[in-house]
Amino acid sequence: MDELRKIDLNLLLTLHALLLEKHVTRAAVRLHRSQPAVSHALALLRAHFDDPLLVRKGGKMLLTERAQTLLPALDGALSELNDLVGSPEFDPLTARRTFRIAMSDYAARIVLPSLVSYLRKAAPGFNLAISQASREMMLTQLDDGEIDLALGIFPDARGEILKESLFPEQFICLADRAFLPASRSLTLEEWLQKPHVMLGLKPDSLDEIEKTLAANGLKRHICIALPHWSAAVRLLPGTDLILTVASRSISPESYHESLCRFDPPVPLPGFMYEQAWHPRKVRDPAHQWLRCAIRRSCESFSEATIE
Repeated sequence: MDELRKIDLNLLLTLHALLLEKHVTRAAVRLHRSQPAVSHALALLRAHFDDPLLVRKGGKMLLTERAQTLLPALDGALSELNDLVGSPEFDPLTARRTFRIAMSDYAARIVLPSLVSYLRKAAPGFNLAISQASREMMLTQLDDGEIDLALGIFPDARGEILKESLFPEQFICLADRAFLPASRSLTLEEWLQKPHVMLGLKPDSLDEIEKTLAANGLKRHICIALPHWSAAVRLLPGTDLILTVASRSISPESYHESLCRFDPPVPLPGFMYEQAWHPRKVRDPAHQWLRCAIRRSCESFSEATIE
């Protein structure tokens, strides 16, 4: 307790905002304070911790090694203090919170509409700040406290990251029927030789499709790599391109009448779509409620048969 007497606890709130935003002006906006006041607080914090905490490199402000170790403990401590002094009862109808959620445009299309519809009725004070990142970056952002939740596929999640399965998925192929055999089926050799569209935030990323093919000594011809599923579908009409995607990302009304869907000629394992969060958020009642709301929004997917 002696150490707590040496620092104004309000400085810890400022430190938390600075470490999350990595930017004095954005931290000031988050705290509803002036930029000079936050700059002054940063100077006091640097003196207290005898560390610069934020350093400029390549035009960006980065956390020092000490700051990186402070953030997880600070996030957890402030959450517990908030629970201690806050109202013991959580009411979603009156709660006011902003949640930062990372998801792909796949989740934005199939999960977000029903979630937002439910939130507007059950928790109108909840605001969502949606971002998009690779699965590796999402896990890093969860660790760093930059986001509250991540939706996606996380087979490589580290031990402390918590996950919950939301619904099962499987892969289907989509192509212009004019460039397919009359049977609308391709042999494995034909499928591998065809030009493919790959979805990924990084053009050299290894998703479940590439990993499965590589494990069997196979490789497909990636003609175009891009991160947007809706744009990928629009590339197919009038071309010999093949798109292999999660089945729920494509509905009959979302693609051109010249296209048809078919099963991949190589067994591609199904997968579970998940939500992931850091253990720091486990005791946060608003976070718990939001996770339940997301799970509720996905119930129809988990119960429905994938066509």
